[in-house]
Amino acid sequence: MADSILVSLDGTRHDADAPFLHADDLAAVRGDGIFETLLVRGGRARCVRLHLERLARSAAAMELDKPDLDEWRAVIETATQAWTEKHGSSGEALLRLVYSRGREHGSAPTAYVTVDAVPDRVSAARADGVRVVTLARGFSIDLAATAPWQLLGAKTLSYATNMAALRHASAEGFDDVIFVSSEGAVLEGPRATVVAVYSDTLVTPPTEIGILESTTVRAVFDVAEQEGWTTKTDVLRPEDLVAADSVWLVSSVTLAARVTHLNRYVMPVAADAAKFTDLVDRAISVDDN
Repeated sequence: MADSILVSLDGTRHDADAPFLHADDLAAVRGDGIFETLLVRGGRARCVRLHLERLARSAAAMELDKPDLDEWRAVIETATQAWTEKHGSSGEALLRLVYSRGREHGSAPTAYVTVDAVPDRVSAARADGVRVVTLARGFSIDLAATAPWQLLGAKTLSYATNMAALRHASAEGFDDVIFVSSEGAVLEGPRATVVAVYSDTLVTPPTEIGILESTTVRAVFDVAEQEGWTTKTDVLRPEDLVAADSVWLVSSVTLAARVTHLNRYVMPVAADAAKFTDLVDRAISVDDN
């Protein structure tokens, strides 16, 4: 992590290569915490307000202490400035907020921000798209409403299942995953939200079926509506994705990765695919506060 930036919530910068977490921090031993990942572009963290609002919702769902959003906003600025001073403002970086319950036998919550280089996979996904396999998530679309303790709408640190799904997909020759419910409804990716494009209409699955609300999709839909697109949430099935003009995995750092293959079916290449990627690029620049 020699090039990484690590800043605790009080604004103190730490050596990113030195020990920081206690061995019994609940982030490490139980995944008992939440996080957010932001894109830094042009020397600024993007969609800060939307990410902080989701951080607060996740904290409430987890019964963590209410985060001081002004304090988090300040440390985001500190970490972004530190990265920019070191690397310049022309490139991109991945900024992560981490907020855990603290140590196992009681302590204040653990809270910090890191900034690091964007993974190599990001540029490839943006340029070439991704080959996607659908995998069963193992629950019904009704689970979120009947079992709120499952935390399906919170961005928690418990990502073991998501990472296992991505490893399985890679072993099968795919780049990414779209989870489906026990009824066969499209849910989300391990680290992205599904958006299907039908002419001038954008469709994404509703959060009520047990998926995370996407900050990037929210920003994109806000701009799209202002520019005359139709946007809606609806339950989708894999066959609905096949019928779309294009299908995208949308996330805060990768932004928009076109689905090129779905379960080895070759998806059509939309003539105006660049229209959607341009929309995403512009949308993430609207709300920087």
